[in-house]
Amino acid sequence: MSENLKTIRDLAEELGVSKQAIQYHIKYLTNKDRQTNDKGVIVLSSEEQRFIRSRVDKQTNKRTDKNQANKRQTDKQANGFDNKKEWNVDQYLLSEIEGVRKNRDKQLAVKDKQLENKDLQISQLQNLLDQQQRLALQDKKLLEEYKAEIKDLKALTAQTQSSTDEQGSVNEQSDVEEPNHPQTAKSKKWWRFYKT
Repeated sequence: MSENLKTIRDLAEELGVSKQAIQYHIKYLTNKDRQTNDKGVIVLSSEEQRFIRSRVDKQTNKRTDKNQANKRQTDKQANGFDNKKEWNVDQYLLSEIEGVRKNRDKQLAVKDKQLENKDLQISQLQNLLDQQQRLALQDKKLLEEYKAEIKDLKALTAQTQSSTDEQGSVNEQSDVEEPNHPQTAKSKKWWRFYKT
């Protein structure tokens, strides 16, 4: 029974693939419980080995078919070049270099255009910043003017109040000094009337 069981490494070496490839194919097995040997290493039964072999063979055949198709196409191109004696490696390389140059020139033109756009955006932003600074300076001047006007108005109001206070004190003094004033006499009479 132990002869039929193989570890992932053994099967990978036998099939000529990596251990990761075997682990990839193990995911498609129906049985999710894996057997282990006395060392705790996963071992595969003969059924599991056959399933994995078939999957690896399918992939290998696909790769082989693709490689063969690529080789045939390369052979056709090579034979075509052999028929045209003027074609050689130098001409091929020169054509490739020319293609790279054209591509580079296109890319550089696009980059130049982008740089021009960025320069334009930068100059517009600088103009906007200058305008903002000018407006801020104007606002500051207006605020200073308003503060000066408010200060002047406060001083004027203070002067008006002090002159009003002075007139009020003059009126009070005149009331005290004029005992024969009709209002003061009435009030005295009233007080007399009340006192009697």
